[in-house]
Amino acid sequence: FHNYKTAGINETMLRDWVGQVGWQVLLNRRGMMWRKVPAEVKETINEDSAIRLMAETPSIIKRPVLQHQNELLVGFDSTQYARLFACD
Repeated sequence: FHNYKTAGINETMLRDWVGQVGWQVLLNRRGMMWRKVPAEVKETINEDSAIRLMAETPSIIKRPVLQHQNELLVGFDSTQYARLFACD
């Protein structure tokens, strides 16, 4: 367990996550922190600037992020979690 909201997150891990799911999935553009981002940043956001923004402001990363074996789940989805944690 790594609480990136309080402990922060390094760029290497962010780049790995972005490589798996894309920065558009990882960046929470519905939350309070996104509303605080200046308009000029929002208008020109791309992969590199999104990674910098998430590294500087970890609470803008969509939660939860669950890394299980080779799979990365971002945000809560009951169907995905049921499949991942299914007991046979």
